[in-house]
Amino acid sequence: MDSFDDLPMPLLPPLHLPGDAELAAAVRATPMAARFLDQSAPAELAGRTGLDTPDGEVEVLRDGSDEEVLRLWDEVCFVAVHPAELGGQEEAVTLTELFLSGEPRPVPPGILGELGLVAERPGDGSGSDEGPGDRPSELTPLGKWAARRVFASITGQQVPVFGSLAGKDAAALLQGLRSYAEDERREELTGWLSGRDRAKAAEEIAAAAAGASPLGRTVALQILDAELGDDGREALRGLLGTPRVGALVAARLGAERESSAEEIAWVLVDMAASLLEYGGDSEQVVEAMAMGMAPEEQAESISILAFGRHPDTGKVLLTLVERHPDPKVAAAARKALRRHRGLADG
Repeated sequence: MDSFDDLPMPLLPPLHLPGDAELAAAVRATPMAARFLDQSAPAELAGRTGLDTPDGEVEVLRDGSDEEVLRLWDEVCFVAVHPAELGGQEEAVTLTELFLSGEPRPVPPGILGELGLVAERPGDGSGSDEGPGDRPSELTPLGKWAARRVFASITGQQVPVFGSLAGKDAAALLQGLRSYAEDERREELTGWLSGRDRAKAAEEIAAAAAGASPLGRTVALQILDAELGDDGREALRGLLGTPRVGALVAARLGAERESSAEEIAWVLVDMAASLLEYGGDSEQVVEAMAMGMAPEEQAESISILAFGRHPDTGKVLLTLVERHPDPKVAAAARKALRRHRGLADG
């Protein structure tokens, strides 16, 4: 792949990384760090990493704390690889592709290897004629750690690190947990709850739900309903009186609540937007919006979506316009999208 436009950008699961001590040791063992330490070719090092003088960096690598070493290497890797800095497009795309797919691929010798970000997989002895870069390479733990910042800068997606959410507030917890598998989410949640009063924690999660993304809101409701016992369910029921979110809670609990047409539209869009945020395909969104209705009924219900005042209304309607297999439903979505855009412009 030649550019970032060719790379799919799903919501990635959390990274499992070693501790700072192991990562810092990996930094000191890289070919580039060795050249810093013996101060060979200082002008070339400065040109490839953006560092004016290597003297201070040598001191950090030799005597700095693990945190200082990682702070230095984070900046070195970002500047040396990111195409907006000193890096080349090819290296940045290769790093991002390895980060996204997790699949080994041949990587030409160069800056990624010198920084300790990639390593060739051991051969099986059958490829005696293989040259440097011919054998498939994969990201090292240090490579995953460094690629995370480059990926975030390019795509805007902050990939969480497993075990890193314990000290965060409820809003950051919901943002981070969006891509977790159920067992990992439960383990991360357990760490976040440690030392917190459970009832207060439930209240904090409930309070953060309204401002969360659609998928973060789904995670919040799941946690309150299934993970925090009576405290969670009480906090969840406390949201029933909240505009819009209360209608979403009522739909989840099957609770009696008078919801306006605008709230119903908002809930439908929020549920579909949650699927899109997770990386669900268009068929999942179409199925979720259909709710078992015949195409004629779907077309009628879609007409109200324009009035839901949800920030993702346009995205959901466009998905239905482009992907719904029934022409009548797609036409209804197109009409609703025009109405939504007119309301937004007005």
